[in-house]
Amino acid sequence: MKTKYNEIKNKIDNNERLNFDDGIFLYNSNNIIQTGLLADKVKRKFNGDKAYYVYNQHLNYTNICKNKCRFCAFANDNDDSSSYTFSIEKIKEEILKNINEPITELHVVGGLNPDLDLKYFVNMLKTIKELRPNVTIKAFTAVEIDYLSVSNSMTIEETIDILKKAGLDMLPGGGAEVMSDRVHDELFPEKIGKGRWLEIIEKVHNAGIVTNATMLYGHIETIEERVNHLIQLRDLQDKTNGFSAFIPLAFHSENTRLSHIDPTTAYDDLKNISIARLMLDNFDHIKAYWVMIGEKLAQLALHFGADDLDGTIIEEKITHTAGAKSAKGLTREKMIKLIESSGLTPVERDSFYNEVI
Repeated sequence: MKTKYNEIKNKIDNNERLNFDDGIFLYNSNNIIQTGLLADKVKRKFNGDKAYYVYNQHLNYTNICKNKCRFCAFANDNDDSSSYTFSIEKIKEEILKNINEPITELHVVGGLNPDLDLKYFVNMLKTIKELRPNVTIKAFTAVEIDYLSVSNSMTIEETIDILKKAGLDMLPGGGAEVMSDRVHDELFPEKIGKGRWLEIIEKVHNAGIVTNATMLYGHIETIEERVNHLIQLRDLQDKTNGFSAFIPLAFHSENTRLSHIDPTTAYDDLKNISIARLMLDNFDHIKAYWVMIGEKLAQLALHFGADDLDGTIIEEKITHTAGAKSAKGLTREKMIKLIESSGLTPVERDSFYNEVI
């Protein structure tokens, strides 16, 4: 085992790319300290002792969704008592509620609600821009882009162009979950598959729109499927250089149809962050999403390959519907304390990693 670690270390020292077998070895290894040390070394090569955060707000405009993914606790049918859809006036209200806060990013995602047409999304984007002209709108996964394209008989390029002109600045990058046909067919058969996700994200990048990328782990996926997912993201990044950051998303099973699955362990959370940092050699940033793994573990992850804690959020709904025990939002002061007490330098950033002064 030590020999294999030395081989991987030599590759990293020589800026050589890790391969599939390297990824499998790291996932099978229980030496999380050694993996973490390697990941921290790579992280510091990219970002030194900086740790980033963004002052952002989440807006989930509807929880009505036709896809009914088995891992989702957020989606509702139209006639469920807890279902909701924000009117444009309600969206205005949600924006104005925090208008005095120095938010630089608005994160907007929701379900696939058949009652919402393209005009709704255009009006939503324009309304946000009118109220918050200097805020980056990071909105819609590839799944939502596909849905708007198909339901309006438009190409992906036409759909992106309309949304971009209305105010779309960036995509959050979710929706692929784990890029495996097996997992897709079992957990989210109504959602687009990996080929369509990659196609849409490539076209989004080609349109000059930056995205993030994610991986949902800790359900039924294998380590082989995790490594393949990372390699497919890496291959697309080689082609477009359009990914800003990678975010490992720890699965929360409460209130889903997979509630029998235990939560991810801290060990697995750190392993996914570290291995992502080592495999994704063409990604500048790896996030430790504190909402899903908790504030304390996210803080520790800053020494296991992560360089970003994501944001203040204000009110997170999707993961908390599935049983997350983290706070629903954090203050700027709390973010700074988490980073500084880790011995790192906090940097408030905008959506594109420009420092906010």
